[in-house]
Amino acid sequence: MLAPEDNASALTRHHLSWTDFDALARGLGGPEPISRLRAAERSRRLLLMRALLDETTESEEMFRPLPSPGVAWDLLARAQHAAAGAVEKVLAHPYVGSWVGYTTRLYRHDVSSDFPLWVHVGYVRCLAAAAAILAGIVFEIEVPAWGRYVALPTLGMAELSTDDSCAVVVVRGHHGCAEVVDRHLRVHVHHTDPRWHPIREVDLIAAGRRLALRLDDVDPYRGLYKPQPSSRLTTAEVESWRTVLEGAWRLLVTHLPAVAEALPAGLESVVPEPAVPFRLPTASTGEAFGSAIVSYSRDPTAMAAALVHEFQHIRLGSLLHLVRLHQDDRRERFYAPWRDDPRPLGGVIHGVYAFFGVATFWRALSRAEPENLLAAFEFALWRRRTWRTLLAVHRDDALTPAGRRFLAGIAERLGPWQTEPVAPEALLWANRAITDHYAGWRIRHLRPDPDLVTELVGAWRNGSPRVIALPPDSVPNAVPDGRWPDARADLIRLRLSEGGTEALHTQGPLVPGATSADLAFVAGETAGAAVRYRAELAADPDSPSALAGLGLALTARTGGPSSRALVHRPELVRAVHRSLRPSTAVSVETVAEWIGRFVLDRR
Repeated sequence: MLAPEDNASALTRHHLSWTDFDALARGLGGPEPISRLRAAERSRRLLLMRALLDETTESEEMFRPLPSPGVAWDLLARAQHAAAGAVEKVLAHPYVGSWVGYTTRLYRHDVSSDFPLWVHVGYVRCLAAAAAILAGIVFEIEVPAWGRYVALPTLGMAELSTDDSCAVVVVRGHHGCAEVVDRHLRVHVHHTDPRWHPIREVDLIAAGRRLALRLDDVDPYRGLYKPQPSSRLTTAEVESWRTVLEGAWRLLVTHLPAVAEALPAGLESVVPEPAVPFRLPTASTGEAFGSAIVSYSRDPTAMAAALVHEFQHIRLGSLLHLVRLHQDDRRERFYAPWRDDPRPLGGVIHGVYAFFGVATFWRALSRAEPENLLAAFEFALWRRRTWRTLLAVHRDDALTPAGRRFLAGIAERLGPWQTEPVAPEALLWANRAITDHYAGWRIRHLRPDPDLVTELVGAWRNGSPRVIALPPDSVPNAVPDGRWPDARADLIRLRLSEGGTEALHTQGPLVPGATSADLAFVAGETAGAAVRYRAELAADPDSPSALAGLGLALTARTGGPSSRALVHRPELVRAVHRSLRPSTAVSVETVAEWIGRFVLDRR
């Protein structure tokens, strides 16, 4: 680990075989490739740590009032000599990667912080203290306190009495006992001390398979982009998390045994976030290998899908540290059905891989539970969305040969799923949800050519019925033109849930952004929904949700030119109507009817 410089020539480079690469692309391979990715992450973190400490040690302004960061490095070396496993556990802590990445950007002035640089540089001392405690050696080291709190990674957090925004305190260890000391208080690193807040762990076992997770609500670097304060779970909340995670793990072991075999090698820490009504937001970062940020849900099935989703991101994030799948192309030019904004190629590849995993889970569950309409819906939804997105990017010029090979590996498994039978009701609603989201995205992010809009407005006013051929889509605009609550997707899930129409009736009005028109549409009252969407458009003719909703309702009833235009070219309908309405009393639907009859879509 901490090799002297003259031994640098003995270091070897990390390699991943094409066999492992192909297995990862297909969502297979077991724990062995993940272990190799983890070893590469360890080396990467050590290199970044050494570079950070070398640069910050050069200027006292970067670490004072603490002593030189070299003291922490020396303590890590002592701990490694006494108990190498202790140092390995700390170095494997996901937020070591987040910390070193953030702090490097901070001292290079790429980001800003509410705390001085020395506090961030001093986190290495917290790492060293944690490793020394785990190793059971005698030591004393000064560490930074974030307000009243001192985080000891993998162990927990001490709560002190200081009112300072940041301070220097001391951590001491002596033969297995440790304490954190400020000017007024001594906190013992032991669960019996009320001011010591240990990281809670959940040990999940199903059918002989074990998943050990830390619920980390204290580490300052557990977030995505910048440090954040602790957000301590209550004892009852911990038990709720334990219950839902047990259920999720049981589902994965039962229905996705190959994923369950590999996942413990790549997921060790969950950052618990509060529940979000009718959603389950999750996130992860390539810098924090082994960690997922997950919002709470009482539904083990949704939690299982979320764990698979983030495990895919963890695998790919680490793989990208070894293999370049695409050139550095940050243009936000692709539609990604799991996002409401245009995405760059790298983000799309990540999403394709993550939702390929999600589709894998729902496919397995729907096959095991044929009566489960929600599982069938999710499978139909994500297999098609992911496949459509993969086809949109798989020949992109910015892909490397490895990137094309990776996407081809996904396609090898995902492609045949497109024709697998799905319960008709679930398939119907999946197709509607797919159409709905894409129409809403087009309205908000595609800007029709002004010359084309002028030509169409002139043709309308002249009463010209001639066919006008449309050009290909413009480059999407990252700034949305209007809101998109995506409430209909939430309502569809309620309808297809175990509660069925009763759940839709009782909980549907609670869905954020849902209107009476949305409720009527998902309840199957398409005529009433169309009437309500027309009323919404009379009040706000630019509403993306009402425009797409009217298109869906009309399509569900009889179809026709207006529904085609509202579903397939809604951005053009709105743009033409915007130009006409200051001088002409005409409804959006009438304009849509005209565009649907006389405009030829060449896509």
